[in-house]
Amino acid sequence: MRIAIVSDAWRPQINGVVRTIETVSQLLRTDGHEVEVFGPDRFRTLPCPSYPEIRLSLFPSARLAHMLRLYAPDAIHLVTEGPLGWAARKFCLARDIPFTTAYHTRFPEYVQARIRLPLSWSYAFMRRFHAPSAGVLVVAQSIRDDLTQRGFKNLVPWSRGVDIAAFHPRSRTQTGDARPIWLYAGRVAIEKNIKAFLDLDLPGTKWVVGGGPQLGELKRRYKDARFFGSVDTDELSLRYAESDCFVFPSRTDTFGLVMVEALASGIPVAGYPVPGPLDVVTDPKVGALDEDLRTACLAAIDRDPADCRRHAEGFTWERCAAQFLAALQPIPRGVWQPLKRRALPDAAAS
Repeated sequence: MRIAIVSDAWRPQINGVVRTIETVSQLLRTDGHEVEVFGPDRFRTLPCPSYPEIRLSLFPSARLAHMLRLYAPDAIHLVTEGPLGWAARKFCLARDIPFTTAYHTRFPEYVQARIRLPLSWSYAFMRRFHAPSAGVLVVAQSIRDDLTQRGFKNLVPWSRGVDIAAFHPRSRTQTGDARPIWLYAGRVAIEKNIKAFLDLDLPGTKWVVGGGPQLGELKRRYKDARFFGSVDTDELSLRYAESDCFVFPSRTDTFGLVMVEALASGIPVAGYPVPGPLDVVTDPKVGALDEDLRTACLAAIDRDPADCRRHAEGFTWERCAAQFLAALQPIPRGVWQPLKRRALPDAAAS
């Protein structure tokens, strides 16, 4: 099968969405499928206001339509509700082409955290985007339940996995920091609620791994915490394994892949009892959830690393890729006739 994946989130961004697309695409290619990701790297872009690390495609409709016609895919999947997602949606609806979408991000909550836009307005925007989708892939049962109550249709389960070869327990080294070491890893942005973690009165040392628009502010304000910025997979794996507890303060994530990576490294997880943590920390042996985040941290830290590792091994990328493939909607071949598949244009300069 020839599969087109359209995503506003793509390299060089480092986040769970990009990691999911990369891993699933590679597994599908290994199984003999052709996969092409249509990301912002192929278009003229501008920096996202308040988040310059994210590039937004500028008027992508004509170029994207041209590339999709050349590629003539057997199935189209839309990852995000950004400019590329809307352009692909328009292209498909105009030609009566079926497509699937994914609900990766609790966009309404993110927007509310930044500009206080009413949730009802943002959810109306999201419902409109996903309404024509033949299947809306959603990672967590708690999120599917919430979206159902908000009027979303055609919701399809889509699990996540973890690279258990890359993320694994290691022998502890002397870091020079007082233990216990409490780790947060992920985007450093207001919607991640990192201040709730950094404000906690905890023994030991707090580590923050990741980049984002709030990094400079938090580094200036929290002098006692260590900030590592964006790191590659090898260093991220090392930071997990060297820490004693992973703290996930976000209340707005759909899942939180970093929690599974921490568990695979033998590190317990502490968080709030909200969607995301509720769908990962399903066994009290691997962490603790509490509305008092400090209570959750102090309860989680004594968990057995072996239990954490075993729990993480239940999350497989192979299952994730199989669910993705099964959800795709085949495009009738007559849609592309009499076009012939040809090479795609090179990526555009940003």
